Amino acid sequence: MADSPAPLLQLRSLGVSYGRGIEELRAVDTLDLDLAGRECLGVVGESGSGKTQLLLALLGLNGPAARLSGSIRYRGMELVGASSAQLASIRGRRIALVSQDPMSALNPYLRIATQLTEGARRHLQLGRRAALARAAELLALVQIDAPSERLRCYPHELSGGMRQRVTIAMALMCDPEILLLDEPTTALDVTVQAHVLELLRAVRARTGVATLMVTHDLGALASMANRVAVMYGGRLVELASAQQLYTAPRHPYTAGLLRSLPRLDQPLPARLPVIGGQPPDLADLPKGCAFSPRCPLVHARCASSPQLRAFPDGHLLACHYEGTPSQVAGAWT
Repeated sequence: MADSPAPLLQLRSLGVSYGRGIEELRAVDTLDLDLAGRECLGVVGESGSGKTQLLLALLGLNGPAARLSGSIRYRGMELVGASSAQLASIRGRRIALVSQDPMSALNPYLRIATQLTEGARRHLQLGRRAALARAAELLALVQIDAPSERLRCYPHELSGGMRQRVTIAMALMCDPEILLLDEPTTALDVTVQAHVLELLRAVRARTGVATLMVTHDLGALASMANRVAVMYGGRLVELASAQQLYTAPRHPYTAGLLRSLPRLDQPLPARLPVIGGQPPDLADLPKGCAFSPRCPLVHARCASSPQLRAFPDGHLLACHYEGTPSQVAGAWT
C-alpha cells in the first residue's frame, strides 16, 4: 500500500501563552492537528476556546506579548520561531486569511483595486494592468457583478456581503495553498451567510485550496468540513470526520453543542437547550478536565486531565467517560 501524502500543515504540541508563572494564560495548549491538501478542517468551540489564537499562530500574528511553543510545519518549513522575512513570504502567498469582520480587514481610505492588487504585485511581481485583470477575474469568481466597476469603489460603498466576498477574493489573489477562515459568516445576516458558504464551497471545488475554518457555529460546518476538531479551554477535546461527529459525538461538550442547534426534523422548542455555566477562565482553569464543572457525566477521575485517545475509526477523544455516543447524548436529556 502506498504511503499517504504528507499533510500540508502539521501542528505538534502547539502552545500559545501570555504572561508567566502563576499569571500565565494558555490560549492554546499542546495542540496536535494536521491539514491535508484539498481538505476542509473545521475547528469549533465557544468564545475563548482558542480558535482565533490558533489561526493567528499559523501566520505569526499573535503579537509581541505572545509566546509560541511546539511546532508548526508548512511543507516541512518550521514557522514557530521563523524570521519576519520568512513569515512575510508565507502570508498571503502560501497561507491566506479571511477575517470575520470585513470592515476591519479592508482599509476604508483605499479603493478596492488598490487593496486587491497589493499582494499580487508584491508576491507575484505582476504589473499594474495584469494585477487589475487578476483582481477583476477573482471578483467575478466570488460572484460580484460588474467587477471592473467595483474595483473603483471604496469599502463603504459595498454591502456587508459584498465586502466579505472582496476579502475572499483578496485572500485568493496569490493562489494560496491554504485558506484560513475566521468566523467568515458571523457578521452577516442569515440569507447572506448561506450565499457566502455556498460561494466558499464553489471556490474550494474550483481551486482545490485546503481550508481551515474556525467557527462557533456547528451548523455552518455541516456542509463544508471533511473533519471537525472541537476545542475547549484551549485544548483539543474531540476530532473526527464530519459524519462521525454529527451523528455520534463522543465528548459531552460536543453533544451539548449539537443539542443546542435547532432541528428541521423536529418541532422548534419554546427555548433551545443550552450548556449551563460559563466557558472557563483561561487564566484560572479548573483542575483536571476543564469541562468538568459543566459536564453532566462528571466523575471523581475528572480531577485528572484526560489525554487524547484514538478509536479504530480514527475518532480522537479527550474524556474519561467510556460510554457509547448514545449514552453521552442521553446524559443531556
